[in-house]
Amino acid sequence: MDLTLSDVLKLTGGKLINDAAPEINISGVATLDSATPSEIAFLGNEKYFNDFLNTKAGVVLVPPALPQYPEGIVFVEVENPSLSFNALVAHFMKASTDFTPGIHPTAWVDPSAKLDPTKVRVGPCAVVEADAEIGDGTDIGPGCVICKAVKMGQNCKLYPKVVIRERCIVGSHVVLQPGVVIGGDGFGFLLNKETGRYDTIDQVGIVEIGDYVDVGANTTIDRARFGRTVIGEGTKLDNQIQIGHNVTMGKHCVMCAQGGIAGSTHIGDYVTIAAQCGITGHIKIEDKVVVAARSGVMNSLESGKTYWGAPAVPYGEAARQFAAMRKLPEAFKELRALKAKAEEIQELINQALAEQA
Repeated sequence: MDLTLSDVLKLTGGKLINDAAPEINISGVATLDSATPSEIAFLGNEKYFNDFLNTKAGVVLVPPALPQYPEGIVFVEVENPSLSFNALVAHFMKASTDFTPGIHPTAWVDPSAKLDPTKVRVGPCAVVEADAEIGDGTDIGPGCVICKAVKMGQNCKLYPKVVIRERCIVGSHVVLQPGVVIGGDGFGFLLNKETGRYDTIDQVGIVEIGDYVDVGANTTIDRARFGRTVIGEGTKLDNQIQIGHNVTMGKHCVMCAQGGIAGSTHIGDYVTIAAQCGITGHIKIEDKVVVAARSGVMNSLESGKTYWGAPAVPYGEAARQFAAMRKLPEAFKELRALKAKAEEIQELINQALAEQA
């Protein structure tokens, strides 16, 4: 679905800088350094100004009043190039992900499942079990399994091999990347002192996911022991994340790759958790907290603050601790020198005392 310049102006709300811009068809989006004359790029950060001066893009979205422009390129001025560029990305994304509704011959849909085959796609080898409800516009990819009594909203996108376990609830406009598992059993075991073995604790709750949630590849969200594990509206989870049973995660949070949240922890709204963070169970992280990468959160965190370290502490304190640790080798070296000097002085004192005796 190529775009004309008129289409670009309409989608971005921008204006042409070039007085006599040639009519051009845009077939895709790209970065400044990789774009071809049939693609559109954007300048959103001054760090990439040199790439901008050397770009081969056909069209570039630019902020107002740049000091210099390369020749032979069409420029569209917008207030926020990154945000406007996203509208173009969405256009091409929609063109590539539009689907033809229907149930693939190799898929299996239980007769009691509620879905409209003229408005939903069920891909090859996918399974929809009894009493599941699938909203219009939802696209279920190859090999997905929608278990019994799952409820899913409209316009969801499930990439290959997603599994949603029984009775879980998924909102509308939810994106689940390949390999996501929603509602697997939580990690619940108790040591039986009589047998010396771990007994399994039944996990009878569900997972509830709000609207406009994105979940990255191979991320797992465990069902509650009882009640619900909740992921709030608009929250974005990266790849390879583990969310434990009975976790409640608020609205519009962001959690980056390879992190984990242990059971029964409450996460507020607009919380940012950077990559490879580990968060213990049964604590509360309040609204608008930022947890820096590779932190270990052992205690509840106060609203609006940034934390770092293991255990995580306020960022300023963590930075001072880190700076002090970097000085430890030199401090040990000085300490050893002082110890040697003290021993030398003590030896001289001992010799003097012996001579006096």
